[in-house]
Amino acid sequence: MAGGITDTGELYSPYVGLIYMFNLIVGTGALTMPKAFAAAGWLVSLILIMFLGFMSYMTTTFVMEAMAAANAQLRWKRMEKHKEDDDEDSSSGVSDSDVLLPEGYERSETRPILSVQRRGAPNIFEITERIEMGQMASMFFNKVGVNLFYFCIIIYLYGDLAIYAAAVPVSLMQVTCSVSGNHSYGDEDGSKYNDTAKCWGPIRRIDAYRIYLAAFTLLLGPFTFFNVQKTKYLQIMTSLMRWIAFVIMIIFALIHIAKGQGEGQPPLAQLSGIRNLFGVCVYSFMCQHSLPSLITPISKKKHVNKLVLLDYILILGFYSLLSFTAIYCFRNGTLMDMYTLNFTSGQIVPYAFLHYFLGLFPVFTISTNFPIIAVTLRNNWKTLFHREGGTYPWVVDRIFFPVITLIPPILVAFCTHDLESLVGITGAYAGNGIQYIIPAFLAYCSRKDTQLVFGSGTLNKYLSPFRHKFWIGFVLLWGLFCFLFVTANIIFTETNL
Repeated sequence: MAGGITDTGELYSPYVGLIYMFNLIVGTGALTMPKAFAAAGWLVSLILIMFLGFMSYMTTTFVMEAMAAANAQLRWKRMEKHKEDDDEDSSSGVSDSDVLLPEGYERSETRPILSVQRRGAPNIFEITERIEMGQMASMFFNKVGVNLFYFCIIIYLYGDLAIYAAAVPVSLMQVTCSVSGNHSYGDEDGSKYNDTAKCWGPIRRIDAYRIYLAAFTLLLGPFTFFNVQKTKYLQIMTSLMRWIAFVIMIIFALIHIAKGQGEGQPPLAQLSGIRNLFGVCVYSFMCQHSLPSLITPISKKKHVNKLVLLDYILILGFYSLLSFTAIYCFRNGTLMDMYTLNFTSGQIVPYAFLHYFLGLFPVFTISTNFPIIAVTLRNNWKTLFHREGGTYPWVVDRIFFPVITLIPPILVAFCTHDLESLVGITGAYAGNGIQYIIPAFLAYCSRKDTQLVFGSGTLNKYLSPFRHKFWIGFVLLWGLFCFLFVTANIIFTETNL
């Protein structure tokens, strides 16, 4: 969950960390990106995704800086505790803090701590403990800020669950209805499918979707009432399936284009598509809430900022390759919300088993993630209402919190299966808060606290390259602008103004 201090876990090399971060960021959002690219125009899309990738990298460095500041504060508090223990036990010869500090050290909270560290001792800002974003919020924010943080995380996780709850039934509906001869769109005229079209016999497509949604809820919903975690081997399996699917789609799209059979003629720019593109891009670059579990176990963090930058460049290149091959291979009207579904008709991929693999791979990968995110959301609800020393009644703990976790996203998925809009809205609102607003405030507040505790001359070794206050203000203004722009766009679109 977003919560507290957790085990660091097994250490791994910086390059393994780079792979883990790549796998975390490139997920479901990437499958909705091609359609958003086509709707906004290739030039606007390219400019926006490059800019949003830069903004995401900037706020990633803000979170890493806050992680280092939080680690330093914890070390300082432990040293103060050792000092108090030593004062109480005058018979003790040498204390733990004396081992860390040279002789003649004046015990004073007002003296900068870095000026008294023994030469060669580990830097107090070293990131060695995994301090989750919720714990950092409680360290650096006031009570209102902490509550707003959890509110933002909870809304984002609800959006995640709604996207997953819709994506699996949509994929199953598309594959099974295609088998029965009812395809999702008219390949010849590019027309969108009709939810009222028949799927099997008297069963309409929308009915099939809701049957699959009910089955999905009954099979995976009960996991919300228990504790589950994704095992290492399950993570490897789902990552492998995802990359096989991405590689297959890119290769066959390139082959189709190289043969001169590409049908896509994307516009240069189309402002009406920017709203969804923005939300999809924000959602697709999301990793800030998982940085503590990714960065902390890296064994050598000396060049971690450069490695993260390299990761963002690789991800940007991958997103561009996936999206550009898609928009030039398929006509705009035929691009599906879930890009894998464009390969189930047999026109691009000639092998039947690959049709089923591409159509169903989101079912397997998303189904393994849904219980994990549901449990994370349930635990965040518990943390938000938890009071010091209090416990929840059994009914509240085991029934109420799981139910309020599960019901809202299922209801949203029941009402709509427009994945592009779900991803766009989740990214544009809750994603905006997690990716921009929260990291900017964490950087600002952690710098203030660091100066207060350690002195104005103290230098955090993981200080963001964007250390000037201008960048924090710029991120906050950008987040506000995005919120207002997306809201205004929705209002104007819905009211036809």
